[in-house]
Amino acid sequence: MKTIVLILPVLLSAVFTASAESLSADEIMARAGTTASTEHKTLFVHFDASWCAYCKRLEAFLERPDVKPIFETYFVTVKLVLMENEKNKALENAGAGQWLVRLGGPDALPFHAFTDSRGGLIVNSRRPTGGNIGYPDRPEEVDWFLQMIRKAAPKISPDELAALGKALTTP
Repeated sequence: MKTIVLILPVLLSAVFTASAESLSADEIMARAGTTASTEHKTLFVHFDASWCAYCKRLEAFLERPDVKPIFETYFVTVKLVLMENEKNKALENAGAGQWLVRLGGPDALPFHAFTDSRGGLIVNSRRPTGGNIGYPDRPEEVDWFLQMIRKAAPKISPDELAALGKALTTP
């Protein structure tokens, strides 16, 4: 009996993960949009692939203890997976490519955008000059990312914005 109790949570977790991975981009965006609307937040949509090293850096940034609470205050974070190799095609969210194009994305990852609860673009990671910032690790990219956040979350405090900037420039 003890073995079954220990295995059951693992199996349930695997089923939930598999179900989440099989959701279409439209389903994910609709669910996130409902949450964002209810909580009066903006969507932070980032496009990801298992092979993308800078995507992993963005994920790690979003999980940092000094970043996560700030992001959770203002944003509902959405990850859409696309551009996978044949081995990992099952990880892709059907329709993610259409969302990438809809939000102004390039052919490279990572790409991210802030949208309203209905998926309407507020701002994306394409700078007016200089192209997609990807993971913001250079000063001009960090500056654009912070400008994006300011535009997407006008009520963010200067201290919170400074904390995010510091997190981007501190390993």
